[in-house]
Amino acid sequence: MGVTPLATQVQDYRSRWPAESRTASLFLALLRTGGAAMAADPFRRDRLEGHFTASAWLVDRGGTRTLLTHHRKLGLWLQPGGHADGDRDLARAALREAGEETGLAGLQVLPSIFDLDRHRIPEYAGVPAHWHYDVRYVVRAAEDEDFVVGEESHALAWRGIADVAADASADPSVRRMAGKWLAVRD
Repeated sequence: MGVTPLATQVQDYRSRWPAESRTASLFLALLRTGGAAMAADPFRRDRLEGHFTASAWLVDRGGTRTLLTHHRKLGLWLQPGGHADGDRDLARAALREAGEETGLAGLQVLPSIFDLDRHRIPEYAGVPAHWHYDVRYVVRAAEDEDFVVGEESHALAWRGIADVAADASADPSVRRMAGKWLAVRD
């Protein structure tokens, strides 16, 4: 059983969230820019015009809380995630990032895209400002919810998803995901 190509996943996402069709089109356009040269590969961070990242909407077993990280570089409470680093299976990359950033074992990723977010990353440590095309997947925690704060975070915290959705100070994309989760939660 192979990985569903990202273009197919994005098209499926667009059919489920038609109001986000413009965003999905931006992701499909980036997919078409990929070339043989490593610098042109949209799955690698050295493509400074913009590149894919993968994130995890990490929920507890009961589906009522999400684990957020206080991002060290950005100073915001966000979902775990990071660069694909050449991995074209972004669900796998999201699962890897969630495990690395939280220390949680036994995580499971759902294969369809949960959210798409294109956002500008400011210049940092000599890397110019650039676009992240963040593909987000639902990742479910196992029974053990004891996390470990890693180097990329100031802190981690389990937050009630309804509380995140209602928090006007939360990052807008995190609030959007909380609202989506409350609307479609199984």
